[in-house]
Amino acid sequence: MAVNPSIITRDLDKIADKTGNIYESLHVVGQRAKQISNTLKEELNTKLSEFASTVDNLEEVFENKEQIEISKFYERMPKPSTMAMEEFLEGKVYSRLPDEAVGE
Repeated sequence: MAVNPSIITRDLDKIADKTGNIYESLHVVGQRAKQISNTLKEELNTKLSEFASTVDNLEEVFENKEQIEISKFYERMPKPSTMAMEEFLEGKVYSRLPDEAVGE
């Protein structure tokens, strides 16, 4: 059985060190993954809206090669959760607790 190369064993201590709590770290990663997912979804919808057809007749709808290539590009991209975890571990994600003052 082939192993998916995108599956990576993570050191939980390194993840927990960023916030002091593994659950808080995973929450931050999850929230960032949602942001990435929403951004990618908006980008894809914007690009695909150019190909939208106002015709309801299925006979007049045809495959558009550019549309297929755009879709395949987004399918091959890493998952938002993987991207968020990499950003978190590289220190590119800023997080704070809601009750913390901004100036502190």
